[in-house]
Amino acid sequence: MKIAYLGPKGSFSHHVVQMAFPHEELEPFSNITDVIKAYEQGLVDYSVVPVENSIEGSVHETLDYLFHQARIQAVAEIVQPIHQQLMAVPGQSKIEKIFSHPQALAQGKKFIDEHYPDAQLEVTASTAYAARYVSEHPDQSFAAIAPKSSAGEYGLELIAEDIQEMEANFTRFWVLGPKAPQMPLKANAKKMSLALTLPDNLPGALYKALSTFAWRGIDLTKIESRPLKTALGEYFFIIDVDYADKELVYFAQKELETIGIQYKILGSYPIYTIQDKGKEKE
Repeated sequence: MKIAYLGPKGSFSHHVVQMAFPHEELEPFSNITDVIKAYEQGLVDYSVVPVENSIEGSVHETLDYLFHQARIQAVAEIVQPIHQQLMAVPGQSKIEKIFSHPQALAQGKKFIDEHYPDAQLEVTASTAYAARYVSEHPDQSFAAIAPKSSAGEYGLELIAEDIQEMEANFTRFWVLGPKAPQMPLKANAKKMSLALTLPDNLPGALYKALSTFAWRGIDLTKIESRPLKTALGEYFFIIDVDYADKELVYFAQKELETIGIQYKILGSYPIYTIQDKGKEKE
């Protein structure tokens, strides 16, 4: 079985697929869209993509592609604790540029402003790409923000550990595929994610949509708006609902249809959490 993930080796995505699919063939791709397309094109059996970080919010590339273009669903969710490390080639003391994924740069912004206020920030497709790039330019005053595993993978030295602004830092990853896979992780809940499109001629449409879940006692764990990309001021809404009672959620969906609210199921899935041992050990 082949599993696609956002590479290269040493990324948080790589760590997640190693934990979830320890005995399968892992295929890295350079960006999230290519990870999803790998499953659509039949190149892999499952694709694993980041969907949301507890500090920086949703990964829009993932959600927008799944809503606008893809016909696949999330069949499992994996929650990964995030610890960001600053690293450079051994012996490097002067840092003029810091490379990383935009979310990692944002998570480490406070530390960077305090210790490297003059450093330029350079965006990369993933944290592991940043680490690899820095290792390939040992004569430059470069550093990367990446997982601890990237330092070992690319021969870098840790300059500072756990530089993320908040300790409670987690990223949700979705497993995209035909059905829930068997994984050596413990599931602790179930959710469904829906993307709602509201009709123009229904006053209070969002309120009515949310009420279909509220009066049934169904918890919503997330609501977010994203541009429909049709006209200024037009949005679709992503909601995550507790899926413990499937029958209740089913009747809520039917009520949405009755009042003219269209929706797309982005996934219904068990939630797995990778245990945080305090520091990354991989």
